[in-house]
Amino acid sequence: MAFEPPRRLVRALGETAPDGDDWLEKLPGAAERAVALRELTVERVQVPGGRSSLVVLVRTADGTPAVLKLAPRRARPESERAALAHWGGLGAVQLLGDDAAEVMEGVLLLERLHPDVSVRSLPESKALLEAAGTLRRLWVEPPAGHPFETVAERTGRQAEAMRAGAVAEPEVAPLVDAALAAREELVGAPPEQRLLHGTFRQSKVLAGDRMPWLAVGPDPVVGESAFDLARLVRDRVEDLIAQPSGASTTRRRVKRLAESLEVDQERLRGWTLFRAVESGVRARRVGREKDAELLLEFASWL
Repeated sequence: MAFEPPRRLVRALGETAPDGDDWLEKLPGAAERAVALRELTVERVQVPGGRSSLVVLVRTADGTPAVLKLAPRRARPESERAALAHWGGLGAVQLLGDDAAEVMEGVLLLERLHPDVSVRSLPESKALLEAAGTLRRLWVEPPAGHPFETVAERTGRQAEAMRAGAVAEPEVAPLVDAALAAREELVGAPPEQRLLHGTFRQSKVLAGDRMPWLAVGPDPVVGESAFDLARLVRDRVEDLIAQPSGASTTRRRVKRLAESLEVDQERLRGWTLFRAVESGVRARRVGREKDAELLLEFASWL
């Protein structure tokens, strides 16, 4: 079978690949080797798939449905493996293989969920409820001596790129300044240190057989719960922007999610602001102007 990477993956990796990166060129061969090594039967490549990995629907030698996931080193597959192993299937997809050497090659073998059915397919209020319930189960103590980066470390790198973006485009400077000020205050005194999903949103919660909903695709980080929840606040941002009451709906969403998950409302608002501005500045930097406009308008409501 030809392991042709979906266009979505090619486009997304093209925005972030360092000069000279040849992971996409080597991907078909790597997929063939991973399939042969595990004696897997390939059903199909998942399309449109993700933005950082190739996802292949397979069956193991005994006929068990599974997912083979291949990701470049910069997507931190070893960190994803460590988080999934620590969660042990509670709230998240299960590992079917746990060979650390293979993970270093960017390969994960995972439990098969229903890849075409995410929480996003539900009505908005129900989707937020189910997504929030799934997220709560992931917020656990990180393992001792954990390998994960912290929220302060990750957002510190992002802050540097945001400052550079503000210099290049002065019109976004007020929002960037507000977001950076919020971050400085938030990282100074985090209320807890939990293992977080890191990139949680409705489309990252898929229907399963073992449990109704399970999270996939973490980019784990250790920090406060409000950081994780902040990404969920802006889900379906296109719909929010299209509403005359989008700003007030957003503020109600912050309040509702903070109360339902017992997170400080102001801390959630601050992290929502930072993450929206960071995503907006990054989208503009790689030429996704429409996405940038939506995100920065959303951020202005906060």
